[in-house]
Amino acid sequence: MKKRSLSIAGHATSISIEEPFWQALREIATARSISVAALAAEIDGARTPETNLSSAIRLHVLAWYQARETRPAPVLPDGPGPDLTG
Repeated sequence: MKKRSLSIAGHATSISIEEPFWQALREIATARSISVAALAAEIDGARTPETNLSSAIRLHVLAWYQARETRPAPVLPDGPGPDLTG
């Protein structure tokens, strides 16, 4: 686990999260076209007072990837499909 420094709302803070969570946080920020600090600030603003920021980040990463896994398949337009009987 590595300690990382971020600036959230103009205040320096540090978080300790495992490398896979840090990489995932960076991927999420990139997918949303925001900085890691901006994403961390969003997570910080949404967390409950009894949840520390490192835990809130882990939970956010987990929720992000769970949501990606449970997205429904796209609905195809009505119409004749390929003939699969042959």
